[in-house]
Amino acid sequence: MRSVGWDALGQWGDDTTRIEPLTAGAGANELWSVRVRGALAVARLGRRSDDDLAWETSLLHHLDRHGLSVPMPIPTTDGRLFAGGLMVMTYVEGGSPETEADWRRVADTLRQVHRATTGWPQRPGWRSSTDLLHESTGTRVDLGAMPAEGVARCRAAWARLAGRAKCVVHGDPNPGNIRITADRVALIDWDESHVDVPDLDLVLPHNAADLEDDALDIASQASAAWEAAVCWDDDHSKRCLARVRSA
Repeated sequence: MRSVGWDALGQWGDDTTRIEPLTAGAGANELWSVRVRGALAVARLGRRSDDDLAWETSLLHHLDRHGLSVPMPIPTTDGRLFAGGLMVMTYVEGGSPETEADWRRVADTLRQVHRATTGWPQRPGWRSSTDLLHESTGTRVDLGAMPAEGVARCRAAWARLAGRAKCVVHGDPNPGNIRITADRVALIDWDESHVDVPDLDLVLPHNAADLEDDALDIASQASAAWEAAVCWDDDHSKRCLARVRSA
């Protein structure tokens, strides 16, 4: 019988154990620190399809080959990178960015991700922001659940991105998803990554990506619209929608 839920953790070895739940970056998933083959790791249990998880694990390996610091999937004892909706990944040391200089390093790292993934296929079942100009659903997005006036504002914000080149975006580069040390910047929690316009990743503290005023406004509006749509209808999504102008 196929192991499901946390029962699947045994497929990483009989001595694999859960240590404690992790709240940072958990979102729609259950996240725990675990010990696998004597090493500290992170296990994430969610409801994503095998195709979705295959896309994510392939992306992480690709970014690693390009010299970027990301959590790497740890295979089961028979070599699979996920099982029963469960992924186990290497633990990444480091702190969150604090200074403007830190955030400029984050911006540079995000741009490296974008350059390395030009032409990458879309995550299965996902839509980009500009796809949602014509589509209404995609993974966690259901525009039909939002007020029509709010959908119109979101689409007006996304329309300003139309025609731009796309790549993989991390999708949630908040301080809790960044691990920074003196010699590298690591991005963790790739659960929201998908193919989209790169500026959505670059709305950062201190305008660390050095976007021009108009570009920053376009990106900020489009990013707020995306957050509203992907999280609707919790308090965070409503605050994000309130930031999206009607024109």
